[in-house]
Amino acid sequence: MGTVTLGVSIAVPEPYGSQLQQLRAGFGDAAAHGIPTHVTLVPPTEVEAERLPEIRAHLAEVASAFGPFVMRLAGTGTFRPLSPVVFVQVVEGATGCTRLQGLLRDAGGPLQRELAFPYHPHVTVAHGISEEAMDLAFDTLADYAAEWMCSGFALYEQGPDGVWRKLREYPFGSGPAGGVPAQLGSPVDEATGANGPGASSAPRS
Repeated sequence: MGTVTLGVSIAVPEPYGSQLQQLRAGFGDAAAHGIPTHVTLVPPTEVEAERLPEIRAHLAEVASAFGPFVMRLAGTGTFRPLSPVVFVQVVEGATGCTRLQGLLRDAGGPLQRELAFPYHPHVTVAHGISEEAMDLAFDTLADYAAEWMCSGFALYEQGPDGVWRKLREYPFGSGPAGGVPAQLGSPVDEATGANGPGASSAPRS
């Protein structure tokens, strides 16, 4: 069956998701409209396509045992010079994200993998563009702030065109679906026919 490239992330809901996506595009990041605005939980991971049912079951199990938590973004940070990334900081909810990603990448599980760098939850707003443009992103969003209740995450697949598309949402506990709010102008969710969470988080940086 071949392989697929998957990622798991928390979508940044509206109106924040589209705002940050448009700003990212305005800074000159060509990837902005192919990546939903997000906080990464599992970075791009290539797996055998036949393992998708096992992965879906694992994600559902983790989500069912997890509870909602507040996510708050404020100000900017950067991974430069180590990595050409400017991001909006997660100032509340980082503990929840860290616990969640650890469960998703649990040793022996279908998404077990080592990370190139220690896990650091963030929302990328510029990646791999000129230093001047990254400086602009850093300064423009220095006073940025957003807050919402995180009640789930989603599984995404990267297509041959480089665009990340939502495969399925995983709301926490036994709550109703919809814990991953949609972003405007996003790729179509092939599973539901609805718009997936915007094009920017995911699962790339």
